Amino acid sequence: MKKLFTLCFILTATLALAKPPKNQYVRIKTAYGTVIIRLYNETPKHRDNFIKLTKAGFYNGTLFHRVIQNFMIQGGDPDSKKATPGQALGEGDVKYTIPAEFKDSLFHKRGVLAAARDNNPAKASSGCQFYIVEGKRVTDAKIDSLQQTRLKGYVVPEWQRAWYRSVGGTPQLDHGYTVYGEVVSGIDMVDRIAAVKTDKKDRPEQDVPMTVELLKKRECKQLDKLLGLEK
Repeated sequence: MKKLFTLCFILTATLALAKPPKNQYVRIKTAYGTVIIRLYNETPKHRDNFIKLTKAGFYNGTLFHRVIQNFMIQGGDPDSKKATPGQALGEGDVKYTIPAEFKDSLFHKRGVLAAARDNNPAKASSGCQFYIVEGKRVTDAKIDSLQQTRLKGYVVPEWQRAWYRSVGGTPQLDHGYTVYGEVVSGIDMVDRIAAVKTDKKDRPEQDVPMTVELLKKRECKQLDKLLGLEK
């Protein structure tokens, strides 16, 4: 009986350790600092694609090639790995797109990770290019105006307005670009990159390369616990 109890205890402990974390986190490193980003489970196609590319080392050596202060920093163009000074960037991609995954609960608050795209009518995302929102505080009057123009009548709920008023973001991009993650640590890196000098095409005058890696299971579980997301 005692042996059976011990065996059951070991099996239970083993299964608990083998259980995957609730969320996957990624680390983006640059000379301006490091951010840790939680990928949203609500956008599984974008989450899984970012994980796939990160595992393959796709993003390592790519640049943050488009930077606009108080707006966002954009990267992930494979052409940026060997780009010459002053070369126009932003057209490089993989040979597929990802269907839009718009969620009313996921919006362009400061620090979110979102997918870049071209002007395709389905609003499908680039298979690799992404941006991180720096944003700025937005007034209710501005949001009211956006609801009638770029948001085409979508009513921004009060709890989102409160975020935009107090923390900031880019509400003009809501329901136009898929949001699929958010910075949980290191947002100051985004601010530093957003403040660099850029050329007329918004490319930093000094290259800003990145490395991107997945956090290990143990680290993900620790962050889930720290953020109260383990359940």
